[in-house]
This record gives sequence, structure tokens and C-alpha cells, in this order.
Amino acid sequence: MITFKILTLFPEVIEPYSKASILGRAQKKKLIKIECIDFRTFSQNRHHQVDEKAYGGGPGMVLMLEPIYRAIKKTRRKNKNTRVILFSTRGKLFTQKDAKRLSKYQELIFICGRYEGVDERVAEYVADEELSVGDFVLAGGEIPALLVTEAVSRQIPGVLGKQESLEEIKGSYPAYTRPKIFTVRKNGKVKRWKVPEVLLSGDHKKIAEWRRQKR
Repeated sequence: MITFKILTLFPEVIEPYSKASILGRAQKKKLIKIECIDFRTFSQNRHHQVDEKAYGGGPGMVLMLEPIYRAIKKTRRKNKNTRVILFSTRGKLFTQKDAKRLSKYQELIFICGRYEGVDERVAEYVADEELSVGDFVLAGGEIPALLVTEAVSRQIPGVLGKQESLEEIKGSYPAYTRPKIFTVRKNGKVKRWKVPEVLLSGDHKKIAEWRRQKR
């Protein structure tokens, strides 16, 4: 079982999605475990402050090193195969190969940034690696954390029910279902959107070839 520990200031963003659908079922079957850790509770100052102005000036606030370091130190399981990941716009682009690689760990700890980023010492000394989920900027690391959690979880046998459901096994190709013909009226004209005839033929060899060509 893999344990995902997501360090965030907003557990309420993570929890509903992690309890629904595939991730929710996988947790009930004890194939994975998802924990939300509010690292604000690990701040030692009176007001549980977690952000500060950056040295050298500049706009916005930066997340402090101390509460993140303390959160990981207190919650990391000893003697476990653990990987600590910081989500960052400067990180390596996350791919399917990374999902497979990370599925071999027993514990994954995700650090979700916010505001103007995270004290660079988190990347230098605390995280094992930095990942990015795309060439764009989000408000925080919560969506990337959920994205990577789901992509990694799909690699664990039993999470999808049928391992052949993995797209890297079956391939990604167009799929159709009933009705065979869907009629719509567009710009005063009747349009009929049809299912490709080959899929209705019952010829499994031809269907397999069509799907191979469409991958």
C-alpha cells in the first residue's frame, strides 16, 4: 500500500476529491492511503504564520521553511521507502514514466506551494525532487498533488479493477456507445452523427486493426 501525504494549507480542497470515485474506492480497499497535513499547525509562532516577505524585496509572500520542515520530520514514517516531492514551475515535467517510477515507493510526500512560492531551501535540502505538471501557473500545488496521486494510484494492481484498463496497455483510441446514429439539427440542417461501421461489424480482427490505427 502506498501512503500519499499531501502537505497543504487547504485540506478542504484535497479531501472531497480523494474520497470520491477511483481514489475513494482504492482507499476503502486499503490499496492506497491519502493523508492531508495542514502544515500551518506545525508553525511555532503564536499566530501560526507560515509565510513571510522575501529577503531582497519583491511582491507577495513566500512560504517559510520551518513549518514545512517540521511537518515532514514529524509525519514521515521511519524505515519506509519515501520520496518527498515539491511542486514547482521550475520542476521536471511529470510524465507517465514518473507515475510508474513513483508507484514503487511506500510513501510519497507532496509539498503544495502557495502565494509567491516556497523558501528555496525546501527545494535544496528537504525535497528529493521538484515536479511540474505543465507549462502554466496555478494558484497552488493542490491540483498537481491530486493529479499525481491519481496517476500513480492507477499503476497499483486492483485500483482500476481491471489492469487492462490502463491506457498504456490497451492504448488510447476513440470509443462509441449507443445510439448508433444521433440526429441533431444544426443551422437549419439535419445532421446524423454515426458510429463507424467497422465497430458494428462484429469482426474483432478488423476492430482491433482500426483501434491500432487510431491510437
